[in-house]
Amino acid sequence: MTSDGSSYARFRRALATGNANLVVAAALELPQVALDDALRICLVLRDGDPERYERAAVRWLGRFALEARGVTIDAMQSAAAALESLPQRTGEAMEQLQRICLAHDVRA
Repeated sequence: MTSDGSSYARFRRALATGNANLVVAAALELPQVALDDALRICLVLRDGDPERYERAAVRWLGRFALEARGVTIDAMQSAAAALESLPQRTGEAMEQLQRICLAHDVRA
């Protein structure tokens, strides 16, 4: 651990800045990125490069399918729709993602 704290503490501070480059760099230092933190990364990326956001959102959706409890096709479709609308309708999409995550035991 450095004087800056743990790599996870640095990651959390990077998230608080909203700076996509800092967040990605800090995430690369982590041994593993939890599913809820991966969604937070998507939130930071949503306003930046659309291609980068799309890749992160697709990766999150794939991990959600594999890691979340009791995922259904309907939940996958709802999560995909929320991720697709996140850049334009952030509040509504976040509420939808939060409901989906809670229903499938994903901390968010």
